Amino acid sequence: MANLTTRYMGLELKNPVIVGANNMVTDIDKLQRIEKAGAAAIVFKSLFEEQIQLENLEQSELKTEYEDRNAEMITLFPNAGSVSGYPAEHLLKLKRAKESVSIPVFASLNAINNDVWIEYAKKIEETGVDGIELNFYTAPEKAETGYGDIEKKQIKTLKGVKSAVKIPVSVKLSPFYTNTLQFVSDLANAGADAVVLFNRLFQPDIDIDAEKHHFPYNLSNREDNRLPMRFAGLLYGNTGASICTNTGILSGHDVIKMILAGSDSVQIVSTLYLNQIEVIGSILSDIEKWMDSKGYSTIDSFKGKLSKNNSESNLPYHKAQYVDFMMTTSEILKKYRVIN
Repeated sequence: MANLTTRYMGLELKNPVIVGANNMVTDIDKLQRIEKAGAAAIVFKSLFEEQIQLENLEQSELKTEYEDRNAEMITLFPNAGSVSGYPAEHLLKLKRAKESVSIPVFASLNAINNDVWIEYAKKIEETGVDGIELNFYTAPEKAETGYGDIEKKQIKTLKGVKSAVKIPVSVKLSPFYTNTLQFVSDLANAGADAVVLFNRLFQPDIDIDAEKHHFPYNLSNREDNRLPMRFAGLLYGNTGASICTNTGILSGHDVIKMILAGSDSVQIVSTLYLNQIEVIGSILSDIEKWMDSKGYSTIDSFKGKLSKNNSESNLPYHKAQYVDFMMTTSEILKKYRVIN
């Protein structure tokens, strides 16, 4: 019988399948279904600084609502504003989520200011979760941002959070860095217990009839997993941080590919929406059957077998462009049925 145990963020997981941050995990019934289906761990829905700032605004308004009252007021009702106590509610839900399942629960946090990162990392730790995933991404909007400024800021944030909490800390990255491999190395040296490859960013689209932007929600597809798979293969054996791949991982077949490349674990989300929560059981069953058919008894026995360090040819990791270098024009056209 195949043993699916792996290690992630310094913790032993019963298998490599982690449910990534999504709306489902805020529902206790769904959380328990996820655990029952066989997931090794859960990442709770992200807390964003924008939500934190709304709470701060609410507290400020509560403190000052009586300051402008006078004999000439035309109303006694303060401005309600668009505010929310969401962060406190989020932390409470996070605590309840941790208490409702026996598998590890990781929090996810995205902030802008360093003091907010650190303040809420401490508050998150108090909920009893098993670790924190720092949701690192940025969308540069001006050319004046210097090379390396974003990386330096994020490393500073990681160091601050690591010094403030005792639980493991991972970082979820976008692929948009000058040298992602060097940045991962710097993050590991700064204390990152794991890296998650990669953040799936929502991109705006344009409605040409209405002549305005809109924001479609698109689930990932299998083609999306090639980039994280490639970077897992490049990083295997070259970083002290755990490697977790994310995006386009829909089946046991996809999980096996990621582990062969060098992943310690994977995060899944889209397949839960496409195939229901119980697909987790099918994913695990497929991994076990494949391992048994190949004679692998543990995850470590084939992890990184097709990484750059262990591959006979560097070509899969050396070439990142020019598909016609490996395929003729006729082969490409046949693949897409342009010609018979």
